[in-house]
Amino acid sequence: MYKFLIKRAEAVIEALPYLRKFHGKLFVVKYGGAAMTDPELKDKVIQDIVLLNLVGIKVILVHGGGKEINRMLEKKKIKVEFVMGFRKTSPETMKVVERSLSRVNSDIAKLIKKHGGFSSRFSGRKGGLIKAKKLLVNKKIDIGFVGEVDRIKKAKIFKVLKKGKIPVVSSIGIGSDNKLYNINADTAASAIAKILEADKLILMTDVAGVLNKSGKLLSQIDLDSAKAMIKKGVISGGMIPKVSYGLDAITSGVGRVHIIDGKLQHSLLLEIFTNRGIGTMLVK
Repeated sequence: MYKFLIKRAEAVIEALPYLRKFHGKLFVVKYGGAAMTDPELKDKVIQDIVLLNLVGIKVILVHGGGKEINRMLEKKKIKVEFVMGFRKTSPETMKVVERSLSRVNSDIAKLIKKHGGFSSRFSGRKGGLIKAKKLLVNKKIDIGFVGEVDRIKKAKIFKVLKKGKIPVVSSIGIGSDNKLYNINADTAASAIAKILEADKLILMTDVAGVLNKSGKLLSQIDLDSAKAMIKKGVISGGMIPKVSYGLDAITSGVGRVHIIDGKLQHSLLLEIFTNRGIGTMLVK
């Protein structure tokens, strides 16, 4: 009769050392992929974020919104073009990006409130958190209003965290020309984690994590192993930039980097509070 309840109690006990270890620590979570578009997954992710906040972990949630942007561009019949993985962003496209990410940002804030949490929104000009500089692909190709993080206003983030709120940050920055720039969400999350010297950077994806040449999930890899796997082509495609951002973050003072499958319900809790985890952790 009580077997199910006992198992639930055992799960809480398994989490106890991690709850103790991570209390007061700073986590940056990059939220994206299917977890942003599937209503049930979306709800579960935000539940996890609120729970992390309530147990004393300082969480910064950084998001993009590629699918929402594409939907809006298609609706307006604006051509979508990518250059080496970066969205070419005209002034007209940038307006759509700003509106789309503002909508996503607002939806996330509403879900946080629904689950009993409190948030502060940083979206586009709202909050003015990210200062951006123009990005040139290969340092020479101009793709419009695409940027990279130059700096962030750390005092604003720490003020929000001190109040026990969850900063919800869209991947848009303001340039020295006072114009808005679209920033890749993985890049933005990695930069914010580095600047704030976060204890963890967690990248939510649509895959299980990093796989070895036999297709088996690696629960942990170090810097040298990851670099070798990229060189040999074992790590390939869209996983290369994620691992590269992770390596950059690790070498810049971030404690740990996790690449996890956002399609798995409660993936954040399973990765952080269980002995085995469910994704790949990058370490020095």
